[in-house]
Formats: sequence, structure tokens, C-alpha cells
Amino acid sequence: MSSETNSKTETRERGTAKGRGRILGALFATALVATSLSPFVKSPATAQQNNAAKPNILVIFGDDIGQSNLSAYTRGLVGYETPNIDRIANEGMIFTDYYAENSCTAGRSTFITGQVCLRTGLCKVGIPGATVGLQKGDMTIAQALKPLGYATGQFGKNHLGDRDEYLPTAHGFDEFFGNLYHLNAEEEPERPYWPKDNEAFVKAYSPRGVIKSAADGKIEDTGPLNRKRMETVDDETTGSAIDFITRQARANKPFFTWMNFTRMHIFTHVRPSMRGQSGMPGNEYADGMVEMDMNVGKLLKALDDLKIADNTIVVFSTDNGPNAFTWPDAATTPFRSEKDTNWEGAFRVPAMVRWPGKVKAGSVSRGIVSGLDWFPTLVAAAGDPGVKDRLLAGWQPQGSTTTFRNHLDGFNQLDYITGKTNKSARNEFYYFNDDGDLVAMRDGDWKHTFERQDQPGQFDVWAHPFTPLRVPKIFNLRMDPYEHAEISGSMYDQWRVENAYMIALAQIQAAKFLQTFVEYPPSQRIASFSIDQIRRGVDKKIDESFKKRGLE
Repeated sequence: MSSETNSKTETRERGTAKGRGRILGALFATALVATSLSPFVKSPATAQQNNAAKPNILVIFGDDIGQSNLSAYTRGLVGYETPNIDRIANEGMIFTDYYAENSCTAGRSTFITGQVCLRTGLCKVGIPGATVGLQKGDMTIAQALKPLGYATGQFGKNHLGDRDEYLPTAHGFDEFFGNLYHLNAEEEPERPYWPKDNEAFVKAYSPRGVIKSAADGKIEDTGPLNRKRMETVDDETTGSAIDFITRQARANKPFFTWMNFTRMHIFTHVRPSMRGQSGMPGNEYADGMVEMDMNVGKLLKALDDLKIADNTIVVFSTDNGPNAFTWPDAATTPFRSEKDTNWEGAFRVPAMVRWPGKVKAGSVSRGIVSGLDWFPTLVAAAGDPGVKDRLLAGWQPQGSTTTFRNHLDGFNQLDYITGKTNKSARNEFYYFNDDGDLVAMRDGDWKHTFERQDQPGQFDVWAHPFTPLRVPKIFNLRMDPYEHAEISGSMYDQWRVENAYMIALAQIQAAKFLQTFVEYPPSQRIASFSIDQIRRGVDKKIDESFKKRGLE
């Protein structure tokens, strides 16, 4: 977004996130941050022990995808079908109550670190030139899998910071080939008002190109991701992912591949030969979805051709809900509102998993599951079910120079997805907005909204602040999954009063969760799109000047 700006002068320290939420701020103001490390727990068995039994892992992310855009959910309601993505669901498990986050960077950071975005500071959408990015002390799935013998490759969109130290290959991935931002940021230099004569601005805020990097520190810029290249860049990254998978399969080495398509973030640019392929002339969004589905088909075919599909976990999901205000270049969801809000439409997304012989074909999950859960789940599937406890205590993996002490907010869902239990390991979900405020929580069927975005849509949902509620709103997401009752239900207020005691239960649960940020504080401050952080820094210096001059 061209209007987004981050403070490049703000010093970000590991510590509390002052002002990131009223409830959380009250806790931080009265608590001491724990700094001592517990005794380290012994590391898991190393890679070479029984590699053949370890499953390969392929995680595929779309961008801003809604449930309605996949025919596995709506049987072609939107005019086209996605047979290759549907295949993952048909041959595995599809999720009805699956939660990502409410924007791009948060949805990716929570998946790869297993921590809510407030802990990592990666809540705000990353833009060119921002100082915020994935920190050295926050472990990734890739880093947890390396001691187990996995080759690790990431392809496509990253969006976790654009400095070299934030690249995937600095955080456990052997290889990376992809872009670093949302698409509309990539094409900003082609805009007519781009200040191309302002050398300082161009140097500081121009997007980097499509990056190819390796764990040995080699970094190559393969050129800009301009509008023309956007037509085919997913072909490039899909091809690189298939090449990586092929090399590992032939070397008999288990792999973790994270494939991130640029589709379907704005703005959609499809090549001439793809236009109309959806059967909907003039609907380039639909054509882009069909193209993404074709690339998923290429990945699945590669697994089949290499005869490794039966030993490969395949996950398909996305980072957040639809960016509906850019319709018709936008996804579709049955849930209320859109990306960057507190409503289900921002967080509730499609997801499915396939693991032949382990996950029952055609099964449906109606339990609460989050993108946070894949970290402990996939690492457990690879042979290390104790990673969560080890990280709480402090763990220095074999071959690493970093001691990680992280609070994983994900739950191990391995028994759930493999049918050993019919109950999800997760009963709650915490909704953070891109400022790091806890705006809602779900506890079982009940959702409690603490702050709400009252703008009905358009870019206003990004520009306007959330409204804090003196009394939280409550919703029953089984009775009212689309959160319409407060709008259309004439008895909603009476029902809300009759069930007001539920608010106390929510407060108890939320307070317990928020207390974990005292012992496991955030890695960095969350970025801002405006000048508020700059202003706070200036005000601090003004106050210091007053003190020096005796003008308090």
C-alpha cells in the first residue's frame, strides 16, 4: 500500500509492547519481566536415525483466499472450480473452523513461528524499507526440523522483513526463491507519481527484487517483480519448489517445503493465454484462481511422479481472509466483513491436509484449529512431540549458536488429524489486530469481542481505529457463525443480557493467556502505518530536553 509508512528511526527493543492493547498494557505495567532461563531440556534424536520413516512436508499457501473461492467448500458457487486444491481435501481432511490471522505478515509469521503475532512483533503488514522483521530469537518450523535431518526450502512470497537478516535462509531454510512483499507494493515504482528523482527515498523504500538465497549466505537479486513478471512469477517459484523436492527425493532425504503463491493478492495480472480460462470472460480474478489451482496440480503431480505422495503431508491454506474492498479483484467469504478487522471474515479461512494412510480421506474437522498449530503438529509428525515444552524451558538445537526460549501458542493436533481423538487440542483462539491489540477471543462456541472495526468496508477498515467496548459483545458461533444476530436478531440484546455471565468467564481466560507475555515478552515493537511512533520518539526527546533545562 503506497500510503503505508514505517518509522525507520524507532528503536525496537526486546521487551514489553507498550500501548499495544489496553488489557495487555495493564498487565505489563504491573509485572516484572522474567529473564532467567530454566535448565535446558535434552535435544531430540538426530536426523540420521531412521530417516526413511520421516514424512516429507509440503505446505502450500495462497494469498487472501476465501472459503467460497475453493470448490471444495462451495461446489463452484463462484463460477469456477479448483479440482487440484479440492483433491487435497477429498483425499484428506477439510477444516470448517480454521483460523489464520487478519493480515498477511501476521498470518505467515504465526504459521512459521507458532507464536501469536504480538510475541514476534510481526502483526503489521511488512513494507519496503521497514526495520521490523523475523528476529533471531524466534524459532521457525524449519529450525526445529533441521536437527531431525530435514532439507528445508521456501518458495514464493515471504513477507517477514526485507533485510538480509530476515530472509528465510537466515532462519533455518536451506534455500529460498521468492519475493518479499504484497504485490501492490511490488508495482509501486511503476506508478506515475513514484518519486524517481528522490534518490534518498528510492534507495530506502524501493522494493527489493525476487530473491534467490542460500543458507551459506549467498544472496542473488534476480530482478524486480514488475507487473509483467507478476503474470508468471508463480510458475517460476513453483518450478523451483518442484526442483527442490525432486533433488531431496532422489537423495532419500526428508524435506519441508513451504510454497507461497502470490495469487490472489491485489493486483491481479494474468498472461494473455490465461484470460478467460475460468470460463468467465473479463473476470481476471477467476482466471488467476484457476491458474493457482493448476500450479497446485503441478506440485501434486511431482509427488506422484516421484512416488513419494504416500509419505508426504500436504497442507493447503492461506494467510488471512479476503481483501473484499478491492472487488471485483477480491476473494469471497460467507463470513462477516473482511481482512484487517475483528470479524470472522478476517480470520476464518480455508484449510485442508492430506497424509495418505494417516489422515482419513474425506474427513471433516469442525473443531477449532489455527495456523499456529502446524508448528508443534508437523514437528511431532517428524518425530519430536516435545518441542513445545523444550522451547518453554530454553533449547539450543544441535548445530545452532542460538538458544531459543519461546512460548509456542500452537497446539499439537497430530492425534486429532490422524483420528486418534475426535476432539481438537485447541478450545480457544485469540484474535489480534495488526496493532497487536487483543480484539476478541473464542472459547468453545463462544466469541467475545473486546474491540471492533465499525467501518463496513472499503479502505476505511485499514484507516480507521478499532472501537473499544466497555462491555464485550458475545456471539455463539454455532448458532450464529456469520455474526449476523446483532444486526438482524430482534432478541439479540436480551439474549446478550441473559448470558452476560459469559463475559466473566472470558475475562478469566484472557487474563491467564495475557499473563504469559510477562514471562515470554515480545521480540520487538510492532510497526505502524502512520507517524504515531515517530511522534512518541520526538515527544520523549522533548521531555528529556525540558528536564535538562529545568523546565519540567
